[in-house]
Amino acid sequence: MNSRQAPLRWDLFCRVVDNHGDLGVCWRLARRLIALGAASVRLWIDDDSALVWMAPTAEPGVTVERWREPLPHEVAGDVVVEAFGCDPPAGFVAAMAARERPPVWINLEYLSAEPYVARSHGLASPQQGGPARGLLKWFFYPGFTPDTGGLLLEDGLPEARAAHDAQAWLGERGLAALPGSRRVSLFCYEQPALAGWLDAWSAEGAPTTTLYLTPGHATRQAIAWLGAPLEPGRRARRGPLELCALPWLPQPDYDRLLWSCDLNLVRGEDSLVRALWAARPLVWQIYPQHDGAHLAKLDAFFDLHFGATADARLRVAWRHWNDPGAPAATSDALFEPAGRALAADAAKRLAAQQVSLGDLGSRLYAFAVAKR
Repeated sequence: MNSRQAPLRWDLFCRVVDNHGDLGVCWRLARRLIALGAASVRLWIDDDSALVWMAPTAEPGVTVERWREPLPHEVAGDVVVEAFGCDPPAGFVAAMAARERPPVWINLEYLSAEPYVARSHGLASPQQGGPARGLLKWFFYPGFTPDTGGLLLEDGLPEARAAHDAQAWLGERGLAALPGSRRVSLFCYEQPALAGWLDAWSAEGAPTTTLYLTPGHATRQAIAWLGAPLEPGRRARRGPLELCALPWLPQPDYDRLLWSCDLNLVRGEDSLVRALWAARPLVWQIYPQHDGAHLAKLDAFFDLHFGATADARLRVAWRHWNDPGAPAATSDALFEPAGRALAADAAKRLAAQQVSLGDLGSRLYAFAVAKR
């Protein structure tokens, strides 16, 4: 059945842990499901404060509901998605089990390029006890291959990106870069390597760089390095480096910032996917784990992104950006002609490849229809 012919009612559960990525993914998914023909999407969230800037306008068909326990008198929709294993409230799960025709229950997992994703995608987990007893939970894995769930992508993005005028867009928002400068966006967690890269970019004789700082860690660390305040909308100059502090941007504006830059330094999952769709050189800061498991995930994505063409210096730079214990590395390989061309070609190739595979929203909708 074509997913657009099945106007399903969706419940999407999201917990905001300590960053904005989970909510960013869920809001984009909710909008995508409506675009695909969903009758409605209820986004259950424990902290919706970031939606004030992330999505300042309402989306017809999407309602934002406060996650509370219990959820009294709530009737589950046709499909229930828990984002990243967040476990819906027990009372809601009991209401799911009580339905004559239980909803399709899907756990939307984290994105990875590791081999286990294809093996685990689409598997069912029969629930043996508690309020979920008798229900099936399906595992849906985003990924980069045809045997995974794909990546979130809205209709028309490649065409809009191709028509984007970076200089005009930046100028209209008071974000014009220094003439002839390299444009770099920065969205990061705590980043021990940042001060060294700022030192290099601000050194006498270095190429001119305009660095767009997102709020949070990026701006705080830049202020500490600068030794002076830097409010949103203001700029500071240190040698050939100009720092431009941004306010929190709505998702469409952040996407276009990525389209406008020569290099995007991104973190987590949502901004990584948006940087991929920008088809521009990027460096990914993966969410750090104390046991170091994130580094294997980083290497898997690096290998997928660059393939056999990878320059060893690019790998060293990526690893230094993610591992304080790794050998020190500069960003030179990202800007020198050979490394820059390689990174640009890899970005364009991967973006085109992922577009050809189809998007996560369409695959998820078709998956839910097939399981009903």
